[in-house]
Amino acid sequence: MAEQSDTTVPQASGQAEFFHVENPFYYELERLWLQTVNLRYWLLGLLALGLLGGLVVTLLSTERYRAAARIEIAPSVPSATGTELLEPEAWARDRQYYETQYALLESRSLAQRVIDEGNLARDREFLAAGGMGDGSSATPRALIRNLLNNVEIEPVVDSNLVDVQFTSSDPEVSAKVANIWAEQFVATNFEKQFGANIEARKFLEDQIEELRVRLATSESALIDYANANEIVIIESGGDGSATETAEQTLAGAELSSLNQALTAATAKRISAEAALRAGTRDPGGQATAASLRTRLAENRAQLADLSTNFGPDYPLIKSKQAEIDALERALAAERTIDNTSANNSYKAALMEERQLRAKLDQVRNSYLGQQGTSIQYGILKREVDTNRQLYDSLLQRLKELEVSGAGKNNIALVDTAEVPTSPYAPSLAQNLLFGFLASLIAGALLVYIREMLDQTLRDPGDVERRLGLPTLGLIPRVDEDSAMDDLRVRTSDISEAYFATRSNIMFLTTEGAPQAMMLTSTRPNEGKSLSCFALARTFAQLGRKVLLIDADLRNSVLDEVIGTGKGAGLSGLLSANASFTDSVVHLDLHGFDVIPSGRFPPNPADLFAGDQLEKVMESAREAYDHIIIDSAPVLGLADATEISRVADGVIYVVESNGPNFRSIQNALRRLRSVQAQIFGVIVTKLDERNSPYGYGYGYGYGYGYGNKRREAAE
Repeated sequence: MAEQSDTTVPQASGQAEFFHVENPFYYELERLWLQTVNLRYWLLGLLALGLLGGLVVTLLSTERYRAAARIEIAPSVPSATGTELLEPEAWARDRQYYETQYALLESRSLAQRVIDEGNLARDREFLAAGGMGDGSSATPRALIRNLLNNVEIEPVVDSNLVDVQFTSSDPEVSAKVANIWAEQFVATNFEKQFGANIEARKFLEDQIEELRVRLATSESALIDYANANEIVIIESGGDGSATETAEQTLAGAELSSLNQALTAATAKRISAEAALRAGTRDPGGQATAASLRTRLAENRAQLADLSTNFGPDYPLIKSKQAEIDALERALAAERTIDNTSANNSYKAALMEERQLRAKLDQVRNSYLGQQGTSIQYGILKREVDTNRQLYDSLLQRLKELEVSGAGKNNIALVDTAEVPTSPYAPSLAQNLLFGFLASLIAGALLVYIREMLDQTLRDPGDVERRLGLPTLGLIPRVDEDSAMDDLRVRTSDISEAYFATRSNIMFLTTEGAPQAMMLTSTRPNEGKSLSCFALARTFAQLGRKVLLIDADLRNSVLDEVIGTGKGAGLSGLLSANASFTDSVVHLDLHGFDVIPSGRFPPNPADLFAGDQLEKVMESAREAYDHIIIDSAPVLGLADATEISRVADGVIYVVESNGPNFRSIQNALRRLRSVQAQIFGVIVTKLDERNSPYGYGYGYGYGYGYGNKRREAAE
């Protein structure tokens, strides 16, 4: 490979110099702007779509009504003098307090209170306004979310007033919810400040209600138990013990009365029995009996005296004995009369006693049967008394709390919400503005993403910025069928482009254009073969002796462009099956010679790796001023790296809007790994997508090479 020690890297054009911006930020902004220009029709479409979307949303949206209730939030702790605090922390403290209140106004707990207070879970109008149908599927979380999504807290500037706004599709629902929201917030703050009394009252009310139920239940149980066990209460009193409770019953009272009557009857019977046993008579009988007993005693005394003095047969003794017998009979008769009366009294008393005792036994059995039930009755009675005492005590405590009252609330409801008469939304102007902004954001994202993802060559200035190589030529896109015809017309865009490219190549070294130049690309169909043909033709027009070598032994395009046919070609030269002179084909129409590719061998890389390629190049260097080699693409193949060994340098062809920079950089890295010198880059197939960067159709004159300079170079 010929040494090119004194090579220069010319600036491709004044346009390239302009795009070589030192400020990366300006460069990125410029690229985004150019990308915006490239996507202008897409962006206009997005803008129209955004405005149309705003119009459609306005037409399809349900009318929504907003109602507002106003509350006043006074400072929580006013100063003792009624003036503002002078400490520096006062303003920050007040601000923190108000921010806290605003957050509480939008809390989930307050929303739950509103739902409970207004019974919104069953309010059909609210559910319909919130889009929840009949509410069968409305969970508590969904209800809270619906409320929080539609409520807005709007503080009035430079005041302590706050507007609570609620929006829905029903004006009456909006006013109702806004009022409930404000009222519940006021009530919540009141409970928070005076929660001790309120909680105590609520606790007492709950306890009183519970005790009232328990008292009624215990009284009912007591009455039912007494009725079931036939317990009749005569009087109340005592401490509720089982004994006193039994004495208060009808059976106990009857037993007591019978016991007293039995005691009296027993005493009467004992008295009658004693009288009967003692023989007690009435006063008349007692006198007669006493007289008889006296006479009887006297006669017995006399009889004793007679018996002592006389024998039993003494007549006087017999008469005395007869008199005594008569007195005894008289006394016995008298006793019989008195015993009958006493006996009748005794029998009457005994019968009364027995009847009372039988009745007492009967009542006592009944009383004993009630002993067990009386114990349970006493337990129930004590429970009733205990519940009544607790109920009276708690009721008295509740009355005391109600008399004590509570303090003043620092949050008050100023204005209630009125039913709105006109809808708040949708707003056509607002929706159009939103659509416009959304389209701008979408367009900006589209431009940014397109720029970030677009790693293809859009701006030819990126050749120098990102690849570090000069731009040797900028070739516009033309129709493949008319490319050859356009090259024959000297004033065509593509002809002018290749003339400018040839001029740049002429300044690559101090001696002019390199003798042996290899053209390659990243991938097929990037315009490499057409560039080889056009450059060979332009150099031939300068009167130079030019040889074009078709070294793409895998997919030759020159055979189709020039129509030389296969023949022996380069593959024959490399395999030593043909001579150099026999392989060269002269093209009279174009003024240069060409070595076609020949037949495609199965192992092109092996042919290029041999010594035969260097011999071919030695022969070509001796016979020609310029040798242009059309090589196969770099990536995936070893052909280009082998051919670069025998060339003075490489001209790299890149299709604009084609391969990404990463693949281009990988290909250049492979060439540099074999010490190949890369002269520069020819950018092909420029079209309207590249025009915002200053390139495109008709770019030649704006690229910095005017007609006079190009003609002078020719």
